This record gives sequence, structure tokens and C-alpha cells, in this order.
Amino acid sequence: MTNPQLGHILLAVLLLVSGANLLGQLFGWLRQPKVVGEILAGVLLGPTLLGKLAPGFAANLFGSDNSDVESVALALLYNLGLLLLMFVSGCAAKHLLGKQNRTATAWILGIGTPLPFVIALAVAPLLPLEDFTGSAGSERAVVLVFAAATAVTSIPVITKIFYDLGILHTRFASLQLGSAVLEDIALWGVLSVATAIAAATLGTTGGELTAVIGGHIAVNAAYVIAALTVMPAVLRKLSRAKWNVLAEHTPVTWMLTVFLAYVSLAAALDVTLAFAALLAGFGVMGGMRGTEQDRFRSPLRSISDVSGYFFVPLYFAVVGYRLDLSETLDPIMLAGFLFGTSLVVFFSVGLGAKLAGMNRLDIVNLAITQNARGGPGIVMASVAFDAGIINAPFFTTLVLTAVLTSQACGFWLDHVLRRGLPLLSGADLRRRGIEPELDEVPERMS
Repeated sequence: MTNPQLGHILLAVLLLVSGANLLGQLFGWLRQPKVVGEILAGVLLGPTLLGKLAPGFAANLFGSDNSDVESVALALLYNLGLLLLMFVSGCAAKHLLGKQNRTATAWILGIGTPLPFVIALAVAPLLPLEDFTGSAGSERAVVLVFAAATAVTSIPVITKIFYDLGILHTRFASLQLGSAVLEDIALWGVLSVATAIAAATLGTTGGELTAVIGGHIAVNAAYVIAALTVMPAVLRKLSRAKWNVLAEHTPVTWMLTVFLAYVSLAAALDVTLAFAALLAGFGVMGGMRGTEQDRFRSPLRSISDVSGYFFVPLYFAVVGYRLDLSETLDPIMLAGFLFGTSLVVFFSVGLGAKLAGMNRLDIVNLAITQNARGGPGIVMASVAFDAGIINAPFFTTLVLTAVLTSQACGFWLDHVLRRGLPLLSGADLRRRGIEPELDEVPERMS
């Protein structure tokens, strides 16, 4: 790598990170999800604007094809941002299934997630799938991505919205995050199967394809089961071991070691890396209790801060950079997917919440929040696009859908709280003879 090439890379990172953080702060000040501003920064620096105004300058900074040093370096940082986003999200996926939430979670998870997925599976074959299919040429993989993108919920985005609104402590937040974590684990499993189908499509017979997919499912299932059941306890014991100087003296290094070990093993087993990073976060924090959590809370905050202010904004900026809205935006595809899938999610989550005993406002709040596809929706789109499953117009549609549904969620919850209304009334608990605890009612906004 020459000095000019290194200079181009560093300047590109400077523009992407600073632009993403500045526009993210602006959108946060406007009470919008920061991720929208971060993506917009990439759009402005990408082929949509800068690439049109100064194509030579943009090519020198970001590379003109995937083999350039600049492109390779940015791809590394892009993927590291993606993996750290999923890792930090996994670390937050603990203590989400409290006793008061289990019945409601079961209804919402049992109906609100599978029903949109099943409906999308049924509808997708009726659509012109060739308009969605990428270079891998696998319509079966496209159908799975279509269904997963319909049902996914954003853990990072809704967590950030809850934090900004001061409601992260409430039962509403716990219920939403608990169902979203379990739902996204299942949907990431679906995406890993789709990538296996896409990878095995070319040059294989039907029998070979079935064998490849079957083996991939078995390996992924074993990885997931071990990560959810065995590894949290193993990691808890390892973190307590006296010989473990990393956990004792440099816990940040210990957590990143676990993260890299999970991802490296997943790469060797051909498990979707973003999914592995999510499970790494769950494993390293999910098995901890009491003082252990206190010991690792500060290291986790350090990792979250570095990730949240550098790597993750860079990732979303690169996502925006890859959107050439002048070439890949299909308004009809976007409108059809956005409104069609949103209606399906509203109906499915609403039905599950109704059966759980929620009242009308509870149902609306849950449905709009569950429809926010934010980070995971964008990550799924990125993984599917990189794997050649979907084409550029459908990638753009999925990213914009994730952005717009997240904006709607933030706007609606802010509106409800400013009117002094509860996000979750506790009607379902009262029907079961349980009085909600005081801190289950969201704080009023001044």
C-alpha cells in the first residue's frame, strides 16, 4: 500500500465517519433515528451525488472496483462495523423474558412473527421474482429473503429509540425486545439457509443441492443450539477462572477475544458471520449474573462507544454509499413492498396482541414498533446483496423500507408519550388478575 493509497483510505474514512456522526446527531435532534442520518451521509458521498458531481475524486477515495486497495480496506471496515453492531446487540439480549411478559411474548412471537413470514412465503412465488433476483440466480433464496425481510424487527434501532425516550426500563420495552431477540435468531437462521442455497445453486444437481442445504442447516442448528444453551455457562466459568488473565485484568480484550473466536469458527463452518456475532454477544453477557454483570458493564460500554461512534456509523454510511438512488430506486417496488409488508405485520402482531388481552392502543403501539426493521433489516439486505441473492433495486427497496419503518416507529412512540398516554396499559395482566408494577408504566414526557 502506497502513501497516496493510504491517504485516500484515511480521507474516505474521515468523510464517512464524520459525515455519518454529524448527520446522525442532526437526525437525533430532529427526533428521528440516527441511522437515517448515517445512511444519508453515505448517499451524499456515493454515486447518487458526489459520484455524479466529481466522479474522479470519488473513485480515488473509495475505489473504482472491488479489487482496488481502497475498496478492499473499506470493505474490511464495513464488515467489522456490521459484526460489532450485531455483537453489541447480542450483549443487550439478556433478561428480556420476565415472568409478566411470558404469556404476551408467547402470543406475539407465536403469531406476530410466523404469520408474516408464512404469508410472505405464500405470496412471493406469485410475484415476478426475476425482478428481485441477484447474480446467484436462485429464486428459492430470494423467496426466503423476501419472507425474512417482511418479518424482521430491529433490535438496535428500537433499543436506541427506547433509550432516547427514557422507556428502556419499562415492560413495553422488555416485551418488544424479548420477542424481537427470539424472532431475529430464527430469521437469521433462515437467511443462513438462503445464502447456502445461493452458494450451491451454480454447478450442482438437485440431489447435490439438497445435500448441501441439509448439511448447512445441520451445522447452523448445532452452532445455534450450542451458542444458546451450552456456551453462556462455559463462558461464565471461563470468565471466573483464576488463570484467565484477560477476563481478570483486561475484560475488553476478553470480550473481543470471544467475539473473534465465534466469528472465526463460524467462518470455518460456513455459518453466517453476522448471526455468529449476535450469538457471541449473547454468550458473553447472557450467562452473567449480579456482580459479574457489574464487572463487565464498563468494558461493554467501552466497546459500545467505540463501535457506536466509529465502526457502526461507518457501516451504515457505506450502506448508503452503495445506494445509487438515481439508478436503483424503483418507486413501485418500494411502495408495494413497504405498504404490503407493513399491513401484514400490523395484522399479525395485532392479532397476537389481541389474543394476549391487550387493548387497542397497546396493539397499535406494539404493531408499529414491531414493524421497525432498522439495523437488522439493513444487515439482512446487505448480506443477501453481497451473496448475490438479491439485485440492486431490491437491495435499495429493503434498505429504504428499514429506514422508513424505523422513522415511523420513533415518531409514533414520541407522539404517544407527549400526549401523556401509556405505551402498555397492563390490561392483559389485569385480565389475569395481576396488577402491573409501578415501573411497568412508561414515564410521562415533560
